[in-house]
Amino acid sequence: MNSYHQPGVVLTDRRFTVPLDHSDPGGEQIELYAREAVAAGRAGEELPWLVYLEGGPGFGARRFVGTEAWLGRALREFRVLLLDQRGTGLSTPANRQTLPLRGGPREQADYLVHFRSDAIVRDCELIRPRLTGGAPWTVLGQSFGGFCAVRYLSAAPEGLAAVLITGGLPSLDAHADEVYRAAYPRIERKVAAHYARYPQDVERARAIAGYLAGHRPESAGYRLTPELFQSLGRMLGGGSGSHQLHYLLENAFVRTPHGTELSDAFQEALRSASSFAGHPLYALIHESIYGYGERATDWSAERVRTEFPQFDAATALAGDGPVLFTGETIHPWHFDVDPALRPLRETAELLARRTGWPALYDPERLAANEVPVAAAVYHDDMYVDTEHSLRTAEAIRGLRTWVTNEYEHDGVRAGGPRVLDRLLAMVRDEV
Repeated sequence: MNSYHQPGVVLTDRRFTVPLDHSDPGGEQIELYAREAVAAGRAGEELPWLVYLEGGPGFGARRFVGTEAWLGRALREFRVLLLDQRGTGLSTPANRQTLPLRGGPREQADYLVHFRSDAIVRDCELIRPRLTGGAPWTVLGQSFGGFCAVRYLSAAPEGLAAVLITGGLPSLDAHADEVYRAAYPRIERKVAAHYARYPQDVERARAIAGYLAGHRPESAGYRLTPELFQSLGRMLGGGSGSHQLHYLLENAFVRTPHGTELSDAFQEALRSASSFAGHPLYALIHESIYGYGERATDWSAERVRTEFPQFDAATALAGDGPVLFTGETIHPWHFDVDPALRPLRETAELLARRTGWPALYDPERLAANEVPVAAAVYHDDMYVDTEHSLRTAEAIRGLRTWVTNEYEHDGVRAGGPRVLDRLLAMVRDEV
């Protein structure tokens, strides 16, 4: 193990070997990476553990510098484990470069079925006794990390001292179609709020989408399309996202000897904001986190979008209406325009058509829950439906909610210590 220092914290690299398929513990093994963090001067103390599960799916744990955001508050009383969930970060990564080691698309898809929250929880339960000596630990789950935490409560509550969830209470029984059917109206409200704040962006967005529709430029391997541009709407789910989007749009065009063109700066920003190179698992398995039973997800976000024709860029450009941005949705065209995803198109198709996904949540066990649980639910969260979250909160015995519009979906990052303080007080019955 390597240990090193940053301001106020001692960090230690930890690696673990776990089964790819937990139903076959003697079979193929994969490696997990996690970063242990403890307050400087307390490394030798016996402290309770808190494991952080990042949002996603498909994102490695955040790389903090020192004690920024919520980490400083956590280190006042916990030893923290920042886990790169399987397939992310330094945990046997799954991407266009590594997946061909599995074989063809069929073998790749069969491999990726082992990357949902049920496997992540089994990973945690193998790691926990090695670190805590068998003592339960506290879980902090952000977004998809909260989905994992609810799975944890369903499958292994004996491993939990407390659960803290931020923007991540999933529906216990909604199919992907229901999730996206609820999502598109929320996205539309976020876009309307953005255009009300920055009315000049209505014409800017139309001009950009029109240019892309007429020219279909390519940039560094990316095919820049109106749909790719619309996907910038995922920025609107964060606290400063609307402002960031506005600044991105304001320098979209530049005059050249050949006429007005998209600026290099805008093209670079569009590529950067849209690329899945750093988190391809998000695109590959995102809809599968809502899959269960014999009903395939079958590109749910793409199919359900046809029920909301106002999101069609061509229709908007043919009339005088605004071009609407989209949000946290994955579409088949992502695997055509993004060079990090293009080689994985057939693998994604197989996952979209797959059936037989096991159920992730146990309503009976959740109804009998005895683990202290507190959840921050963000009013009109663009990524996770508030109504679905509150229905789940009622189904988990003893869960306490903090419903707030003070923060957007990234509240645990933006609010940092205050959000964590509030949740810890809630599980301790101090508020």
